[in-house]
Amino acid sequence: MLRRILWGTIGFAAVWATWEWGHAVLGPFVLPHPSEAVQTLFRLFVSGEVGTALRTTAAQSLAGWAVACLAGITLALAASMSERLRYALRPVATGFLGIPPVAWLMLAFLWFGSSGLMSAFTVAITIFPVIFIAMLQGLDARDPALAELARVYHASKTLTFTDIDLPQLLDHLLPAAATALGFAWKICVMSEVMGSGTGIGGRLATARAHLDLPETLAWIVLITMLVLACDVVLVAPLRFWIARRREPLHAYELPRDA
Repeated sequence: MLRRILWGTIGFAAVWATWEWGHAVLGPFVLPHPSEAVQTLFRLFVSGEVGTALRTTAAQSLAGWAVACLAGITLALAASMSERLRYALRPVATGFLGIPPVAWLMLAFLWFGSSGLMSAFTVAITIFPVIFIAMLQGLDARDPALAELARVYHASKTLTFTDIDLPQLLDHLLPAAATALGFAWKICVMSEVMGSGTGIGGRLATARAHLDLPETLAWIVLITMLVLACDVVLVAPLRFWIARRREPLHAYELPRDA
């Protein structure tokens, strides 16, 4: 854990150094100094602007992400139990993957106007196929030898699910959920920029209109911090739980036939 934190810190230090180098080469009118963006972000925190914008964007992005996860997992479970439903849903999900978020955004704007539903819907419909396909792949990739192990030792259905099925499913689902979470913030902010929302995207649009580069970069820094915070709070605990269970799970795996 400490090693990961150390290397993560080194990575961000490299980004900071690259940013400073870009500032020195391009000048403050193209790329302000990172400390200027941090100072601007602090000012926005103190003024209360961050809190207001953050509540709006967080509610819309996380709501869309949660709906997409719930729908994707539920439909993948149903598709795993019905071959006909699988053949019906899989090409739809694959097709949805190719539709750019801006296309869904235009439809959402026509259907819901510039309300919060526009951003939440765009997030949910865009990342739903990612969750659905990952969950379906996880269901298909379950190791039959481990299921046989549970049957031989007369493990209960609850124990079989929590100790055998769930870790295998999360191996596929967690990376997809983490990726979808990052996309949720980006899509939500994009929809707010284009729809003149009141969240972080709306503040970005205002900063752009005023040609205020430090404030624009301050909001970008804030978005990066939010994505990392959501990953630590929502995804990292499950990732850590899977890592702890992976070794015992494979230690008692039945030998395979040659």
